[in-house]
Amino acid sequence: MSRRARVRVRLVAALVSVIVIGGLMACKTARPPVAVTPGAPQFPDFVYPAVAAADQAPAGPLQQQAWKFLQAGDLRNAERGFNDLLRQRPAFAPAEAGLGYVALARHQASDALGRFDRVLEQASGYAPALAGRAQALLALGRTAEALTSYEAAAAADPSLDLGSRIEVLRFRGAGDAVQQARRAAEKGELDAARDAYERALAASPDSSFLYRELGAVEARAGRGAQALELFRKATALDPGDARSHVLAGDVLATDGHFDEAEREYTAAAGIEPSREIEQKLQDVRQRGDIAKLPAEYRAIPTAAEVTRGDVAALLGVRLGSWFTSVQTAQPPLLTDIRTHWAATWILSVVGAGVMEPFPNHTFQPRQRVRRADLARIVVRALDRAPDRPGRTAPWRDARLTIPDVPPSHPAYPAISEAIAAGVLRAGEGGAFQPGRVASGAELVEAVDRLTSLLMPKSNAR
Repeated sequence: MSRRARVRVRLVAALVSVIVIGGLMACKTARPPVAVTPGAPQFPDFVYPAVAAADQAPAGPLQQQAWKFLQAGDLRNAERGFNDLLRQRPAFAPAEAGLGYVALARHQASDALGRFDRVLEQASGYAPALAGRAQALLALGRTAEALTSYEAAAAADPSLDLGSRIEVLRFRGAGDAVQQARRAAEKGELDAARDAYERALAASPDSSFLYRELGAVEARAGRGAQALELFRKATALDPGDARSHVLAGDVLATDGHFDEAEREYTAAAGIEPSREIEQKLQDVRQRGDIAKLPAEYRAIPTAAEVTRGDVAALLGVRLGSWFTSVQTAQPPLLTDIRTHWAATWILSVVGAGVMEPFPNHTFQPRQRVRRADLARIVVRALDRAPDRPGRTAPWRDARLTIPDVPPSHPAYPAISEAIAAGVLRAGEGGAFQPGRVASGAELVEAVDRLTSLLMPKSNAR
């Protein structure tokens, strides 16, 4: 080989070495291009932070590339891509929201919430940030706030498919609110219970039991009209809701609407018969009957002193059917009761021989009744009760020791028997106070006990 040829070979070799070494150095210092591995999205429930049409060049492709990294699970490159965008365009909402979703993917809910909140400070209606914020709140256990944020996102961008998420949260929120409401109601915190039930109803407006439970809270708070409206909504949604009928009946009975209360209890009994409902029906019918009686009769229980007319009326109402069964004679003509409010019952008790007229054919219905007089009336009624076969009533001919009523007292036999029968009671130290005028409360108590002896299956009214 000539000298010129050998020089040429050495030059070519040197050139090749430079090219190879340069290539190796380039490979060592330059960042290789990163390819996104195709596949199913890792976070399909994340809402893509879209870039506005005016910002597509050049931000659109960069945002899409970073999002693809995120969906491929390459959170490092996703974060790098969004940060690159932010360096180019500070406070760029799509990139900031993208970093919020990166934080969510890393289960850093608090950091994600901060990112989304920063976006919304600049763009309050940016739907992807609202949706991301909802997911961060949900991860933090703040369900009610998450629902609100999802609803705002759906309102800002109706094209987003958020309906199923919202419904799930509404259902969950309703359940949470119901538990909160019940706990508040148990503690007597009625305002808090009302607020919680209203939240539950906003999420589940067709749940009849929510109207019923809220109605019960309103009833406890003394808001009868509102409670009644809620119970009727409950029965409109669920005609088989016997409990709401019962609760409506309770409100109506408390307010003195006895006929309407009876209709509610009757409806409940037709759906779900029970002893409780039957008792309520009986009670409200009796109270309705009493409500139709004269005001003078209804005033008896609170009267400081009672009269003969009061006693006759209470006996006549409470023991009406019993008086009919023991009538002994046609009542005599009484000259002073024609205009008295208790005339009908006076004739009944006189005809049964339980109370006697005076010799001058008067009844004197306004005369006050002393405790000794009441004892005589009680015993006359007890004397007309038949003894059980083979057994004499234990109070017959009782002779008790009564400190202020000696055996020589004209009313002693009656007082002793009335106490022995349990119809009347002695006072402190066993004293009876025979000359004291009886009160309405004492009269009602005595007639209640007398009724239980004469009509054991009857309920006093």
